[in-house]
Amino acid sequence: MKVTKRNGNVTIYDDDKIVTSILKANAEVPRGEDLSKAEAYNIAEECLNRLTAEEDIISTADVRACVYQLLLERNLPVTAQHYMEYIKTKRASV
Repeated sequence: MKVTKRNGNVTIYDDDKIVTSILKANAEVPRGEDLSKAEAYNIAEECLNRLTAEEDIISTADVRACVYQLLLERNLPVTAQHYMEYIKTKRASV
C-alpha cells in the first residue's frame, strides 16, 4: 500500500514507523495500559487491513485516524491521547 504524505510525496506504507509511534506514545502512559511490541504490530497490521479494503493510496491522516480508533477500541484511551499528542509534536518539529 502507498501513503500520501502531507507534502504530497507518495511512499510505501511502513508499519515500523506506526509501531514506533505507538510505542513512544505508550511509554508516556502510567502503568495499566501496557502495550507490547507485538500488540503494536497487530494494531499497525489491522490498520493496514482496514485501509487497504477502502483504497490503494491513503493519506497519513487516514493512518493516524485508524491507529487512534484502534487504540480506543482496545480500551487504551490514555495511549490514544498520547499518540495524538506525539504526532502533533512530531509534525511541529518537521
